Amino acid sequence: MRVATEVGERPVRGARGAGGETIRAAVFDLDGTLANTLPAISKLLVKVASEQGCSVTARQAASAIGKPPGPAFGRLLGKPEEDGRVQAAISRYRELFAYEVLCQGPQLLFPGVTAGLSALRAHGVELAVATSKTTRSAEALLDVMGIRDLVGPVIGQDMVRRGKPHPEMVLRAAGRLGVAAWQSAYVGDTVGDMRMAVTARMEPVAVTYGVGTFGELAAVAGTRMCSSFKDVVSVIAAARPRPAVTVGAQQRRR
Repeated sequence: MRVATEVGERPVRGARGAGGETIRAAVFDLDGTLANTLPAISKLLVKVASEQGCSVTARQAASAIGKPPGPAFGRLLGKPEEDGRVQAAISRYRELFAYEVLCQGPQLLFPGVTAGLSALRAHGVELAVATSKTTRSAEALLDVMGIRDLVGPVIGQDMVRRGKPHPEMVLRAAGRLGVAAWQSAYVGDTVGDMRMAVTARMEPVAVTYGVGTFGELAAVAGTRMCSSFKDVVSVIAAARPRPAVTVGAQQRRR
């Protein structure tokens, strides 16, 4: 299977292939993209739903991952977000998150993430995180995994009025980095992530080791598909601007 390629019919914006457009910033999803938290989160969702008297399968729990807590537990419990049981489940989930998930620390990182983020920084790429988690939860996760210092702004669900797939959070992240959206990439693992990137006019880069399947992600036109974090780095680094060559330097080469 070929990876790190563009699929679909949407033409590449600008003239990336001709050397005109470059990626100057990369904004990352967190769960399922940088952090392999999906098994632990799925298990925790099942546990909390059970405490609320609702039997949830691992597959049902997995389908709720990546959504804000309200919609996630509303879906799992079959209740409106403002329902007392949903609110109780959210509180309990946040209470247990540190004990059930954060305790795993650096083991939660997907292979190649630390080295990959460091390589992107060395290439001069500005980095940020935009996630459906609360900012506090996202910061805590980045910290225990040991990569907080490798990324700049962290934009959580609580910092925007409209969550994924609305582009508000990624546009805010790009703005905080001082980079135009069209010169940025968003890296995520769900269809919602890719649709958000397209709407924001960012380069959509999908990882296939998270929640979304290859077919689902590839169906979003223009998405660049990556089967590993190393592929993510290759896609973004390849689109960096080349150093300018002065006229004098060109003449000396002749």
